[in-house]
Amino acid sequence: MTILTEAECAQYRDAGYVAGKRLLTESEAAQYRVDAERCCGPQKRVGDRRQASNRLKPYLLFPWAGELVRHPKVLDAVEQLIGPDILVFHTTVWLKEPMSGSFVPWHQDATYFGLEPFEHVTAWVALTPSTPENGCVEVLPGSHTTGQRPHKDQRDERAMLSRGQTLTDAIDDSGGVRLEMQPGDVSFHHTLLMHRSAPNQTQDRRIGIGFSYIPTHVRHTGPTRLSATLVRGEDRHGNFDPEPMPVGEADPAAVEAHYQALSRFWVASEGIPEMAHAH
Repeated sequence: MTILTEAECAQYRDAGYVAGKRLLTESEAAQYRVDAERCCGPQKRVGDRRQASNRLKPYLLFPWAGELVRHPKVLDAVEQLIGPDILVFHTTVWLKEPMSGSFVPWHQDATYFGLEPFEHVTAWVALTPSTPENGCVEVLPGSHTTGQRPHKDQRDERAMLSRGQTLTDAIDDSGGVRLEMQPGDVSFHHTLLMHRSAPNQTQDRRIGIGFSYIPTHVRHTGPTRLSATLVRGEDRHGNFDPEPMPVGEADPAAVEAHYQALSRFWVASEGIPEMAHAH
């Protein structure tokens, strides 16, 4: 099914993003919000990581997340951007508590994934309203054309990235675009697009889930072999170990698969040149 218009596909190529489109029904978004808050609201950390481990790759732990990452309309749009053979490489539940001060600094997703070529697309699914008041995603159109830029760690506990990674470049944000969305809307952005989000200044949570999709020919550049899940098409390359679909919420086999996948992911992230100095 064609989800994105020719103009939207051209905007993705030229500007690096597509603004939110209604791809989930109101009832779907409401139920996924209930699921996300039940399963990913409580903090369950791995070591000193800032994101709770149950908010990373939740599709390995919870059947509802496994269904959402395979949502046909989301994959239809992704296929228009990166082709028919699709892996989900990573996923993060972005849950901003009300009035918490938590924020995401200016960064590029490619910095901490170590993938090549740079063909990863993030599908950002809104499960609550996402507005300037509660810290919606803000992007710099066209910034994906400048290549991979240097980052450094930001030692601020309010920064929601794993170590607060932030661009070292001076950022002129006067051309920034805020991606305002309603529950069920999905936006798409390129892995090199510079983006951020401000704190939530409202009395309700802001919840979105970022799905990192890659074509199957993309590979990880480091020595650690990572895992990913085929969600559409065929994998003729075998660059990643396959991941199992959970049969129940956090069943023992799913918990072990999730632990192994994240353990390898964290080891690999330390070896990425952009991340090696970010402590």
